[in-house]
Amino acid sequence: MDRKITFKSKPLSLVGRRIKEGQPAAQFIVTDRDLKEVKLSDFRDSIKIITSFLSLDTSTCNMQVKEFNKRAAQFSKDIVVIGLSQDLPFAQKRFCEANKIEKVITLSDYKTNSFGINYGLLIKELRLLARAVIIVDKNNIIRYIQLVQEASNEPDYEAALKALEDVIQKPSFKESGIR
Repeated sequence: MDRKITFKSKPLSLVGRRIKEGQPAAQFIVTDRDLKEVKLSDFRDSIKIITSFLSLDTSTCNMQVKEFNKRAAQFSKDIVVIGLSQDLPFAQKRFCEANKIEKVITLSDYKTNSFGINYGLLIKELRLLARAVIIVDKNNIIRYIQLVQEASNEPDYEAALKALEDVIQKPSFKESGIR
């Protein structure tokens, strides 16, 4: 994964661990809308679509969460969509209630940056999360990574859904042909 992205064409640096497809997903501890601690292991029996974004106060991030919420209505119950940002849990709760976001679990990395650092998505200059989509299978193996190089752009939803379909059809990393 590239360690640089841009935001409105301005270069920015990502800090933290480099992740790649095929490796075990790193644990993280984040905060939910009710100020409770949540860990990746809390979703152990699910395929996880993790979508990170800069802030719900921006139109692109706003659209990203709404789009994943809309598409998640089609997913089976063993697939969870986790939306992560540095927004405070109060702001996430307000946004989700106002926009009827019921299929995306929004979580905040504001306290420890553990998701941002463990996934190499913390933007050094802004202390915000880079825009990305990561798919983690039921065995907690990273199966797909999409880092959006220009942070003001939306992710490629179709590519992410195609990767999700592959994980559903080939639940084992070895079956997927990715090594």
